[in-house]
Amino acid sequence: MPLDTNHMDEDASRGATGEAMGASARDANAFEARYTQAGVGALYLHLPFCARKCAYCDFASRATRGDDPRMGAYVDALVRLLNQASDLGLLEGCRTAYVGGGTPTLAGEHLVRLVRNTSELASLSELTCEANPDSLSDELLGRLPQAGCTRLSIGVQSTNDQELRTLGRLHDARQAADRVRAAVLTGLRVSCDLMCAIPLQTDASWRRSLGDVVSWGVGHVSVYPLAIEEGTAFGRRYGDDDPSWNDPDVQAERMSQAHAHLESRGFARYEVASYALPGQRCRHNLAYWTSSPYLGLGTRAASMLTREGYLLLSSVCPQLPEAAPDVRRVRLTVGSSTDEIIRSRGLGDLRFDLELMTEGQAAAEDLMLGMRLVDGIAPALLEHARRCLGADDVDAACARAAAEGLACWAPGGSLVPTNRGWLLGNQLYGEMWDLAQGRIVSVSC
Repeated sequence: MPLDTNHMDEDASRGATGEAMGASARDANAFEARYTQAGVGALYLHLPFCARKCAYCDFASRATRGDDPRMGAYVDALVRLLNQASDLGLLEGCRTAYVGGGTPTLAGEHLVRLVRNTSELASLSELTCEANPDSLSDELLGRLPQAGCTRLSIGVQSTNDQELRTLGRLHDARQAADRVRAAVLTGLRVSCDLMCAIPLQTDASWRRSLGDVVSWGVGHVSVYPLAIEEGTAFGRRYGDDDPSWNDPDVQAERMSQAHAHLESRGFARYEVASYALPGQRCRHNLAYWTSSPYLGLGTRAASMLTREGYLLLSSVCPQLPEAAPDVRRVRLTVGSSTDEIIRSRGLGDLRFDLELMTEGQAAAEDLMLGMRLVDGIAPALLEHARRCLGADDVDAACARAAAEGLACWAPGGSLVPTNRGWLLGNQLYGEMWDLAQGRIVSVSC
C-alpha cells in the first residue's frame, strides 16, 4: 500500500485540510488543479546521521561521530540538489519544508547552513527541523531561528529513564525537560514525539509522559505505538515473541488514553497520531494527507509528483523512464546511499525506486489518506473519486465504512473517521484503497 510520511494556511474551524481544501469544497476545479501543478507544495530533506542507532529504528540512518566530515559533504550535496530543483521550477509554490533524519541536530552548523539555503530558495510559511534532546544545544536554539527555522519536532519518546534506556535513547528525562523548555522559550513552535506500547511502560508511566510534555509548554504532540521492525535490534530481540506489552489491544488502549489526556488539556486531534493546540497544527504534516505534491531529497527520501512535476524532473534525469500516457502521479524514493549522494553532481546521478499511478489509483490513495484526518474526505475529493473510479463503487465503499462504524457523514458532506475508525485504521484505509484498479507499475532505475 503506497504511503509516504501548495500553501496550507490554517483556518480556525476547518484547518485540518487547510485553506486550499476549504476552497475545493466550493470549487471542484480548484481542487483538481493540484493534480496537474508542476511545482510541489512541500519539501522533505533527509539527514541520515545519528549519534547512535536506537533499538527500534528502521529509518535510513547511521551512527556517526559528531566530527565526521561526511556530514558537511552530504549537506553540500543536498544544497546542489536543492538549487537544481529550484532552477527546474519544482520549488515554485513550495510553502513548507521539513528536515528529518536521523538526527539533524547532530549536524550542528551544517544544519544551520542547510536551513538557511532552503529558506532562501522558497517562500516558506513553515520550516521544521527534527531534534533530539542530547544534540539540541543552546547555540543551535539561537541560530536555527535566524536561519529560517520556525518549528522544532523533538524526539522525547518517554519521560521515564528506564524506558528510555530500553529504547536505546541517549537522553534522560531531565535533559528532555531542559531542552524542550529551552526550545519553547525561543518562540519557535515546538512539538514532541512520544511512543507507547514499549517495554516497561505502564498506564501510569504513559500518563506521566503525556503530562510532562504538556507541562513543558509545547503546542503539538505526536503519539505512536512502537512497531517492531525486521532488521532492528528490537526485531532481533522480540520479533518472534509477540510481547504482551506491544499487543494490539495495549496499543489501542494507550492511544485512547493519549486522546483523553491531551484533549482534556486543550489539544485537539487533527490527524490519527497528531494533536495540537489551536493554531499549532503542522502544515507540512497536512501536506502529506491532502494531495499536495512534495519533493524529497536525501537517501531514502520520498517524493510524490504530478505527471507535470515528473516531466520537469525527467528533463535532467535521463535514468528515469518515460511515463505512460495514463500515468498521473509518480511516487519516487531516492535509492542512492549516503556516499553516493555525496559524490553526486546533480539529480541526474541519483538512483530511484518509482511507483507510477493512474488517475484512479491516485484518487483511491487520496481517499485512503483522507481517512487519517479528523476532517476526513471532503466533498470535492469524493466527487473527483466518483468521476475517476465510478460513482457506484465509491458510494458502496463509503456505505460499507459507515455500516461498519468506521466512518460517518458530517454536516457539509464530508466522510469522517469515527473513534472505531481511528482504532481500526488499517481496516478503514483498506476499504478506500481497495477501490484502486489495476496493478501499480514499479520501477527501479
